[in-house]
Amino acid sequence: MFRIVVAFVLAGIITLGLFFLMQSLIQSGGSALTEPPRGSVLDFVRVKQDEQIEQKERKPEKPPKPQEPPPQMEAPPMEASTPDGQAGGMDFSADVGADVALDGGLALQSGDGEYVPITKVAAVYPRRALQRGIQGYVIVEFTVTKTGGVRDPFVVESEPEGIFEQAAMDAVLKFKYKPRVINGEPTEVAGVQNRVTFEIDG
Repeated sequence: MFRIVVAFVLAGIITLGLFFLMQSLIQSGGSALTEPPRGSVLDFVRVKQDEQIEQKERKPEKPPKPQEPPPQMEAPPMEASTPDGQAGGMDFSADVGADVALDGGLALQSGDGEYVPITKVAAVYPRRALQRGIQGYVIVEFTVTKTGGVRDPFVVESEPEGIFEQAAMDAVLKFKYKPRVINGEPTEVAGVQNRVTFEIDG
């Protein structure tokens, strides 16, 4: 019985204490809502300065003057090769000269109907002559056919004899021509001569 009385007394005391605590909180909250805030508030306002935009007029630039084209390079001279592909340490060449027709003078002096050389193959320098440093020439005579080929070549003159003849005729057989045209028809030309020169440079 004593414990129950003590419990009721403590409960009443706690209840009264909570009541007074709530009352004080309500009063303090009301004053906080009604009283104006203390202190001062500073407002910062950024003002943009007037910006001035400068306009620049661009004038089109004059195009640069074109540079002078580079000078044309001269094509290096073609060299004939030996049968084994070696030059023997020396520069050499076999020059095929202009054609001469015995029955019509120079081959290129006539009109449009005359035969014209298209392809001339350089003669192969004989290895024996190249090793010994022998130079010379061969004059070969042949017939230009209706199709522009070469037939029946033979040696007219050679210096020295017995060295360059075969190489010169082998080269002449590979020549190609535009045939001579008479009255609209191709015609053979006999007695055409060509000089093949064999020289060693250096």
